[in-house]
Amino acid sequence: MADLPTLTTGRLVLRALARSDAEAMHHFFSDEEAMTWWSDGPHKTLQETADYVKVNASGERYLTWAITEDGGEALGWIAVIPGRDGVAEIGYNLRRSHWRRGLVGEALSEIIRHCFEERGLRRLTADTDPDNAGSNALLEKLGFQREGYLREEWTTHIGIRDSIIWALLKREWEAR
Repeated sequence: MADLPTLTTGRLVLRALARSDAEAMHHFFSDEEAMTWWSDGPHKTLQETADYVKVNASGERYLTWAITEDGGEALGWIAVIPGRDGVAEIGYNLRRSHWRRGLVGEALSEIIRHCFEERGLRRLTADTDPDNAGSNALLEKLGFQREGYLREEWTTHIGIRDSIIWALLKREWEAR
């Protein structure tokens, strides 16, 4: 597993995602409404979620933090997907029972700070569905700028979808 520090905010503890988080993460991955804007459809079994969490918790492909209230049960996660030198993409999810509380924004703010200040990144990107109003509003609120609109970019469980590309530069974050 990648060496991930535990990060804290006013309400949250962000810790390395673990394989043992599969059951808690199944709340998100089996929820049809929560999975609407995900690239794959809802998971039908806990084993499907366990396999997915195993890959994301390994640290081999992504840096993935579990979003928790106290360091315990994972309510969701934030993944940082390395790209070119100094650049990474972020992705996130949160169980639906915890939506609209500002938790993802709080967690993302800390991950953004960590990426720019401690990991030396200069640019973070995100890729969202144009109809995902919640994520698009959140990214804009955090200072991300819409840089592109890719037509028919993804084939998902809800059909062929367009994609909005968002980016935030370190210097923009520091100027806030």
